[in-house]
Amino acid sequence: MTTEETRPLLRDAESAEDGSQKAAHGNDIVDFDQNGDTENPRDWPKAYKWSIVALLAFMAFTVTFTCISVVPVANHIIYDLDGTTSKSASVLLVTIWELGEAFGPLVLAPLSESIGRYPVFNVANVLFISATVLAVLCRSTPLFIAARALTGLAVASNVLNPAIVGDMFIEEERGSAMSAIMLAPLLGGAIGPAIAGAIAESLGWRQVLWMSIILATACEVVFFTCFRETFKVAILNRRVARLTKETGNTALRTAFAANNPEAEDKGSRKLLDAVLRPFVVFFDSGVLQAMSLFGSLEFAYFYVMSTTLPDILEGIYGLSPARTGSAFIAFSVGSVIAVIALNNLLDKIYIRLRDTHSSSNGNGQPEYRLPLAIVGAFTAPLVVALYGWAAQLRLPLPVLLINLGLLGSTMMLAFLPLMAYVVDAFKLYSASAMTALIVTRCLMGTFLPLGVDPLVKEFGYGWGFTALCGLSLCTAPIPILIYRHGARWRERSRYSGEEL
Repeated sequence: MTTEETRPLLRDAESAEDGSQKAAHGNDIVDFDQNGDTENPRDWPKAYKWSIVALLAFMAFTVTFTCISVVPVANHIIYDLDGTTSKSASVLLVTIWELGEAFGPLVLAPLSESIGRYPVFNVANVLFISATVLAVLCRSTPLFIAARALTGLAVASNVLNPAIVGDMFIEEERGSAMSAIMLAPLLGGAIGPAIAGAIAESLGWRQVLWMSIILATACEVVFFTCFRETFKVAILNRRVARLTKETGNTALRTAFAANNPEAEDKGSRKLLDAVLRPFVVFFDSGVLQAMSLFGSLEFAYFYVMSTTLPDILEGIYGLSPARTGSAFIAFSVGSVIAVIALNNLLDKIYIRLRDTHSSSNGNGQPEYRLPLAIVGAFTAPLVVALYGWAAQLRLPLPVLLINLGLLGSTMMLAFLPLMAYVVDAFKLYSASAMTALIVTRCLMGTFLPLGVDPLVKEFGYGWGFTALCGLSLCTAPIPILIYRHGARWRERSRYSGEEL
């Protein structure tokens, strides 16, 4: 029996049985034409699907540009607004964005699974632009921090981009598309700080945010005019409504609604079910909980690096804000190299493992996405420790920059395959499952950097980052265990493996 994401998740077994007995007659079931359907996202022309991927990448670039552009000038922003210097305030100014991102997906993801990706993405983009305008116009640090949190709250690309890729591409093609939408944020992470540092010295930091507003507005115009709905449930619901109006047949149902009549519930109950869905999916799957913990810790090192690098470069190496911003390019270069490698290898490894495991009966397992994550799991902690010792020992600047590149590469190796894994493993529930990954990542990215400054003051950069290395090594075995036992463990969850 096929399950759909708009149904209530907390039904008891009796109501589920009653729902099955009330399923609509086969002639009244509305679904995509298996011989080809112009409304089926997987049957769209390849050129159009990749143009959608490019659009998603454009928005992801803009989001990262807006987020990271303030990093090299955070201390200057605090001083400009309040006339004081506060390390905790400058760190919070950067990481509070992640706290907003932690709560946004809790609403955006389930709503996209209830009313579709198109309306949710467009509304979120408008809110993102509005919050950025508020940040430009504010005149105090607390208001600026609040505006940054609101901006992070309105970010839809992190949770919806992978889900949209899953809507449009089959498993064997998702790796390349997933790598493409990850490449753009890395470019934004490189260009943002470089531009911000230079412009802040000449025109002021507010001009950087005005650039973000222009980019986001241009992106939203394209989204509004060119993007089409990709979520199967929403598309078929509209088709049912159209056919019912044309034929007068009120018995028409989608395959999802036929098997789950409660999926058609309207109003507050349906909205409540949608908001609760990420929590239900998360707590129902131990695999998802473990992978979220591992991925959140790995990704949090990006914000640890972002909040410590300006102090290292300006305090130890005596660089200006402009040159400090340019140093972030090293991290992005390493990340881009890793993404290119993943783009070439992720699908190939998946297909190779699928073809060599006879027990899979020709069907690939989501766990086949994880070999490269295992490599990243054990190399990233070592690079984190080296980053701290390079600063502690005041090694030549090129050594530190090379280490930044390695940090970007190993972090991508550890984190990016997890996104493909979640999409493959949770399929119809991918947006809700991705929300769990993003929420834990954002919470870790918000609060872990706040603890690094006291750690560095107490033990120095070398031993402080060695402690972080040890913490990461404790979670490194997780992808190995999931690779070996994940297929069996996933069977315990009701929400992994449901087909689109």
